Amino acid sequence: MLEETRQLMRALHLSIRTEQAYLQWIERFLRFEKDRVGKWRHPREMGNEDVCRYLIHLAVERHVAGSTQNQAFSALLFLFRKVLKMELKVDAIRAKRGERMPVVLSVDEVRRVLEELPYGSVRLMGGLMYGSGLRLMECCRLRIKDIDFERLQIVVRDGKGEKDRMVPLPQRLVAGLHRQIQEVARLHEMDLRAGAGWVWLPYALHEKYSSIGKSFHWQYLFPAKSLSHEPRPRESDEHANPSGIVMNPQLRRHHIHESTVQKAVRGAVKRAKIAKHANCHALRHSFATHLLEGGKDIRTIQELLGHSDVSTTMIYTHVSTVGATGVQSPLDRL
Repeated sequence: MLEETRQLMRALHLSIRTEQAYLQWIERFLRFEKDRVGKWRHPREMGNEDVCRYLIHLAVERHVAGSTQNQAFSALLFLFRKVLKMELKVDAIRAKRGERMPVVLSVDEVRRVLEELPYGSVRLMGGLMYGSGLRLMECCRLRIKDIDFERLQIVVRDGKGEKDRMVPLPQRLVAGLHRQIQEVARLHEMDLRAGAGWVWLPYALHEKYSSIGKSFHWQYLFPAKSLSHEPRPRESDEHANPSGIVMNPQLRRHHIHESTVQKAVRGAVKRAKIAKHANCHALRHSFATHLLEGGKDIRTIQELLGHSDVSTTMIYTHVSTVGATGVQSPLDRL
């Protein structure tokens, strides 16, 4: 049943993060029911009451956040409606997700964080998250072909919601990105000599263009230090290498792991002595807030961030120094 769920999620092109999260919640739900009744039960034997009981358990006994309970509910809803074709009507205590203000750094704080990041690819990635408003995974998944130096633009492919968008390329990162591309070229040549050089391709491009997976412009801009196996191998992967020799074609040069960047940013914030709970996403929040403070209109910022609804972008009006939060306190006029 779990394998059937996994295959359906891949057919619907859900992200690997969604796939992993949903499967974990489904397994936790099944284990919860096993501990309750003392034996394994198939979800077809369960129904609304069992799902309600688990959601109430998460809210009342586990004290999970509203977003966590909602994610668990979405996973179970997918299981019953999409996989098992069963109707689910849940009448349980549902935690509401409160509106949280994003963590925003000042221009000086951003400068201090970027200066504390290790020189090289990680500092470049920090600069892109702040200078272009990229999400962490969007930055990790950039490929050589996505950088347009002539137009000073970056194409973000398959962002959140499988949407593409264009974002600005900061002029001050051009030299560093050229050096990074040279390093990727050196690494790619080394992989080719070792019989590797393949990179993961989206959808069925590896079948339509048999050798494009070894082309340089498809390589990740920020590659991992070592070769690894594809986390979601496809049946056709074993036929990806036309020669059929040298090595398992599933062994590829993937992109840098996001935890490497997250750890580096946390360390940089600590070394910069910034008393805020800042992470990689705080750089994206700062990008939007500083654009708003610089006079850019909210619709332009919405497009740059890739938000579907402008109401999502409006949150930055609550933390910027313009608008309602930018008024002078009457105490300062005394």
